[in-house]
Amino acid sequence: MNTQDLKIIIVEKDETLHAAYLNQLRAVDGFILMGIYNCPSKALKDFNRTRPDIVLTEIDLSGTSGLDTIQLYKKKDWNVKVVMISENNDFELIKKSFKKGANGYLTKPMSADKFSHALTSVKEEGATLSNDIVKQVVSNYNKKSFSFFSERENQIVDYLCNGATYKMIADKLFVTTSTVNFHIQNIYLKLDVNSKSEALSKLQSL
Repeated sequence: MNTQDLKIIIVEKDETLHAAYLNQLRAVDGFILMGIYNCPSKALKDFNRTRPDIVLTEIDLSGTSGLDTIQLYKKKDWNVKVVMISENNDFELIKKSFKKGANGYLTKPMSADKFSHALTSVKEEGATLSNDIVKQVVSNYNKKSFSFFSERENQIVDYLCNGATYKMIADKLFVTTSTVNFHIQNIYLKLDVNSKSEALSKLQSL
């Protein structure tokens, strides 16, 4: 191992992907794989031996969330870079990842080029994002916002304008449908309308 090589561990519950990660990593100079694990408990137990510079971890892990492990890795080594991997590119989940202390967010499937670019970005910049995530972040911050709505109401309005149902909105915001309904009734009241169609029509004219 070259002294300049960055050490990596990967936590991925789908063991069929382990060989693919190994092959992709072999094609990238400057990195060395110290271990691939199917659960975080094994990765954390082995941490003092592997001493990784970068942890690539799936969010959806058996029995736990990868988000909850970010601080566990940071407690082991505050300087370790933790990059989340997921099939889910929901903006709320991405924000939650970075609030928890993540240094990157990558979406599956992971091509060899995407994998190589991500590792290089972490090495040189200290962080990484998939291109689709970058586009979504820009899109979310370019959304129209109404000053007379609360932040949560603006989120719900945006989902409504994109055709989301109450259940879809609830799932996206990690709340109950009754909570969504409560906010929507407040939105109707502020707009002085009585239905979704009337609300959408009025919002388009604002």
